[in-house]
Amino acid sequence: MGGPFVVLLIPSSPFAAVECAPMTQPTSDAILARMLALHPKIIDLTLDRVWRLLERLDNPQDKLPPVIHLAGTNGKGSTQAMIRAGLEGWGKSVHAYTSPHLARFHERIRLAGELITEQHLTEVLDECYATNGDESITYFEITTVAALLAFARTAADYTLLEVGLGGRLDATNVIAQPALTVITPISIDHEQFLGDTLTKIATEKAGIIKRGVPVVVGPQPDEALEVIEATAARLGAPLIASGQQWHVSQERDRLVFQDERGLLDLPMPTLLGAHQVQNAGAALAALRHLGADEAACEAAMTQARWPARMQRLTSGPLVAAAGQAELWLDGGHNAAAGLALEQVLAGLPKRPTHLICGMLNTKDVSGYLAPLARQAQSLTGISIPDEVNTLPAEATQSAAQSVGLQATTAANAAEALQAILQKAPDCRVLICGSLYLAGHILRENG
Repeated sequence: MGGPFVVLLIPSSPFAAVECAPMTQPTSDAILARMLALHPKIIDLTLDRVWRLLERLDNPQDKLPPVIHLAGTNGKGSTQAMIRAGLEGWGKSVHAYTSPHLARFHERIRLAGELITEQHLTEVLDECYATNGDESITYFEITTVAALLAFARTAADYTLLEVGLGGRLDATNVIAQPALTVITPISIDHEQFLGDTLTKIATEKAGIIKRGVPVVVGPQPDEALEVIEATAARLGAPLIASGQQWHVSQERDRLVFQDERGLLDLPMPTLLGAHQVQNAGAALAALRHLGADEAACEAAMTQARWPARMQRLTSGPLVAAAGQAELWLDGGHNAAAGLALEQVLAGLPKRPTHLICGMLNTKDVSGYLAPLARQAQSLTGISIPDEVNTLPAEATQSAAQSVGLQATTAANAAEALQAILQKAPDCRVLICGSLYLAGHILRENG
């Protein structure tokens, strides 16, 4: 897509998710709330506001440890988690930036391996807010600048930056010469922002590719790969692509990775699912390019943690209420995520599976649910608490019924769980459909 485009920003969008720990009401909470007031009513998505604020702060983006910049529709967070685990297993200290958060805003900013402290977060948010003055800027833009400021002032060996949305015009896309870029699988999502075809969406994602900087590419549809290859060729960016420069597969209970440096025989990733094998491949390709040893690659497989990606819940009031039932949580929310989740469920020990699902009204609900209908016995639709863009529970129920799922509704997850357990006390229950719902569950069940 060429040139700027117009988007209406509302507080529940990915740019404006304010979800801090409800028990402490930290000072950063108040600053984050004030930042929402800086939103223009209607804006053009460009980097002008970000560049302006960075310039006033003496360009912290130019003072970061070597940057690995990640974009893609699916798997960015998981791939980043594996790269971080590998780098740390290699003895490196790592900054990491991700979004959205689940339970607390602090999750977005990890400084040299540790979540940013409340005091440090308050300081950089306040500095950015004061420096910006009353000029228009989006919530995501100003908080991204705050993260860059914190990274620039803290020593580390590497910086991992995850794109928030798209790539070309994302607030993270201000690094002139990253050490490496990574593009995970691309699929249809966020059409209202990025375009309604894979070619348009891939053009936005490929916007993170920089001249001469190697780019690791995960498995892609042909239309997306053509865009990435053309962009890389135009910019002289060496391609490190799945199926070309590297290969990954599962052989029995081991992961086998091969590139020009040779073969690795590794444990399977701790993150579940066949799609995580491909994410692991991209992470390993990145680590190998950076020179990491085999021990680091093994750490990437065994030490990575990423909440709400097919996470087994093991404590908290919902788990206590579940009794003998298994309780799982996943934040995937598009058609590709639904397909990946179906494959994970198919690989688990056989057990009746019931879904508790809440989604945003901007998502392809039927596309997400259709694969899951092949694995689940029922679905209970709920509305996402405190989320103005939630899909009503009845609409989720209707979409589930349209793809062949037996479906009902409930007022909340606890009520849905109770109703399921009355009929199937030894079942598997998966709470799914949205990272916003996953964040609510993690906070309430913490």
